[in-house]
Amino acid sequence: MTETEAALRALAHNVRAIRTRAGLSLDELGRRAKVSKGALVALEKAQGNPNFATLVRLADTLGISVSALTEGQAEGRVRVVSADAVMPLWAGEKGGEARLMLTTSGPAPVEVWRWKLEPGEAYPSHPHQAGVVETVSVTAGQMVLVVDGTEHPVEAGQTATFDSDVPHAYRGAGTGTCHLIMTVHIPPGPAQGLPG
Repeated sequence: MTETEAALRALAHNVRAIRTRAGLSLDELGRRAKVSKGALVALEKAQGNPNFATLVRLADTLGISVSALTEGQAEGRVRVVSADAVMPLWAGEKGGEARLMLTTSGPAPVEVWRWKLEPGEAYPSHPHQAGVVETVSVTAGQMVLVVDGTEHPVEAGQTATFDSDVPHAYRGAGTGTCHLIMTVHIPPGPAQGLPG
């Protein structure tokens, strides 16, 4: 089995198990997440190739992290993850990318992301569920964080945090590549975690 097939099988298993545990039909999950029933059926059969926005909408609707949808069972007490071992979940038109490195366990998980944005390259995000807080730490270069229509320049060595239940976007600025670490703090939810 290839790495992609294994990832699709883990995603299919997780979506089906978490949806069932939450007591949602395919129709109801699709309606709430704004994802077609056909796409959900294919996803639960480990078919197709869901995009990043679909995964975020499903995770938000189910009250879980994106990685709770995509990861297999936790292995051991300590996890060390290399950036080159994680496939990008978003790729920009100029070479930027976003990689979900890991998600902490527990009732209020935190996702840890590595982002790379080229100058002028942007990623717009829809509002997340109430209570989700994002933190962006720029390690190199410059970016513009747009939160609910207001632009906030963030440079290397600076960190910004915001409630992400409003439209927001990340845009590369300056003349060089912007590297940043983003954390997404997810409030406890009824469907938290993976089934045993």
